Amino acid sequence: MESPANLAADMGDPLVSATEPEALVSALLARRQTVAIAESLTAGMASAAIGGMPGASEVMRGGLVVYATEAKASLAGVAEETLAQHGAVSAETAIELARGARKLLGADWGLGLTGVAGPDEQEGKPVGTAFVGIAGPGRESVLELSVPGPRWDVRVAVSRRAFAALVVEVDGQQV
Repeated sequence: MESPANLAADMGDPLVSATEPEALVSALLARRQTVAIAESLTAGMASAAIGGMPGASEVMRGGLVVYATEAKASLAGVAEETLAQHGAVSAETAIELARGARKLLGADWGLGLTGVAGPDEQEGKPVGTAFVGIAGPGRESVLELSVPGPRWDVRVAVSRRAFAALVVEVDGQQV
């Protein structure tokens, strides 16, 4: 049987090519685990990239696009207090997004993606600032990123780095 990475490459999916979810899908398939994503900064890009992979239906529980601050609270379960104290672009919000996606969609792993794609800063944070929250069985982590470039480049890079970080966690290592 051809690997998911080879099949996706054969199909020419531009999001798969740009964000490189192959290792994540393979790792989750190998462990029979699932992921759910709450996305703000990436606006559904990460979910769509995983969805572009053969085997996605076995590992992807679902995704939430929570671009508006209110949606982070009402849909993904981020505490109003967290948003008031730390803002929508913060490590605290990223981990609560990950926890919320994991819980709401019944996944083994949750990813929370938040940040500033530009062109203007947000909440005093410069363009390219991003946080990736990871919540999984028995462990949680947050990755803070600074990604230069235009909106597309920021969103692609954050998706790619989120996938790579989650592969490390799924493999049982620390990010």
